[in-house]
Amino acid sequence: MINYALVCDSGHRFDGWFRNSADFEAQVQRGLVACPICESTKVSKGLMSPNVSTSRTRSKAEAEAQAARETATAVPSQEASASASPATGAAAVPATAGAAPQPNMALNSEKMRELVDAIRSFRKQVTENAENVGDRFAEEARKMHYGEAEERGIYGQASVDDARELLEEGIDVLPLPVLPEDRN
Repeated sequence: MINYALVCDSGHRFDGWFRNSADFEAQVQRGLVACPICESTKVSKGLMSPNVSTSRTRSKAEAEAQAARETATAVPSQEASASASPATGAAAVPATAGAAPQPNMALNSEKMRELVDAIRSFRKQVTENAENVGDRFAEEARKMHYGEAEERGIYGQASVDDARELLEEGIDVLPLPVLPEDRN
């Protein structure tokens, strides 16, 4: 996994984990990488400092790399959470595609706390008013779209490929935001 420092066209900085450089480029071209602040999909690599370790810092660097690998497994790369708006029945897939907030984006400002509270409220509304269909998300969304099942709010998991196919079929998908506590 590679941790890239990313920047959107509005100048917001954030991090993102990718399997390799080609994976990053492909996700950016498909509009799957978005700024967690303004949701812009015009994202590029930012200036990154090299990770050079000396013999004294090598064990620390190895420990940090191991921690990063463990964290990366929790960040969706192939599988994505999905949700639906109870009002519209629209499905959702995270657009951040593995982007993680930068440490300097701590929840110390009032504006960030308000944003996270709004995200919590949105997620609570979805989970209380929609049905969790788990990994059957794409199948259920299609059934509703084609009139084979009653329209209702749903959320669950879908692969990136399934989400792309849903979009191509005209089935709206929206992100279910990831909260800071989801990463713990």
